[in-house]
Amino acid sequence: MARNRVRFPSLAAPLVALTAALALTAGCGGSDTSDSSSGDGGHPHDGAPVVVATTTWEGAFARAAGAKDVKVIVPQSVQHAPDYDPKPSDLAAVADADFVLYAPFEPYAEKIKEAAGSDAELVEVNLDNDADKASAEVTRLGKLFGTQDAAATWQKTFRTQYADLQRELKAAWPGGKAPAVVTQVFTAWSAKLAGAEVVGTYGPEAVTAKQLSDLSAKKPALVMDNAHMSTGTVLPDTGAKQVKIVNFPGKDLDLLPVYRDAASALKKAMAGV
Repeated sequence: MARNRVRFPSLAAPLVALTAALALTAGCGGSDTSDSSSGDGGHPHDGAPVVVATTTWEGAFARAAGAKDVKVIVPQSVQHAPDYDPKPSDLAAVADADFVLYAPFEPYAEKIKEAAGSDAELVEVNLDNDADKASAEVTRLGKLFGTQDAAATWQKTFRTQYADLQRELKAAWPGGKAPAVVTQVFTAWSAKLAGAEVVGTYGPEAVTAKQLSDLSAKKPALVMDNAHMSTGTVLPDTGAKQVKIVNFPGKDLDLLPVYRDAASALKKAMAGV
């Protein structure tokens, strides 16, 4: 996933306050949020890694890689993660983690770790649902967590389901021909899933007048819109159908429904082309 620059408020002062709050929390015994210890560094699940992920997207990658104890910091309702203000409970979760997963456009992740005094390993995750990149990331995280077998099992299921979705989408091509599409840069993976012909990309900024002219001239049948960074109707008055693509998994941290939901939306859109 490409890195995009974002502006976010300074967290220095809030983090000082949060650190103090964490210290008070740590000093209180008998916490009802503590897990039973396996004797391996105080972590639960018989030494399995404790993972804190900034969003459900990183959390789903961790779960696919075999991590069982995954805590997500940013609520699913927050669409732009860098806008989130960490709470004392977030710091408490980080303090118990073996790994903290974040994306490069979430710059507060390292400050959270430092404020909590955590020994966790900070891991930058390539958030891209492109099938090849997602598989590579799951394999990498599985090796990092020591859960290679679980990651390999997920990979088999993923490859099977992905191939099935590709066949379904190919069968839905209008007139038996791959549709021409324009896609937002962070939803190009869905065009690949559909086997579509990408004739142009846009974003993450709003389309300029020149881009509108150039992209419209390509006469795409579909426009893939990023549900999390939508800039409205991309190619108005062109007849192109705009398809909303969701990148983030749900609270269950299951990455596979993201592909199934995208395929369903694309099939519906192609049926009317």
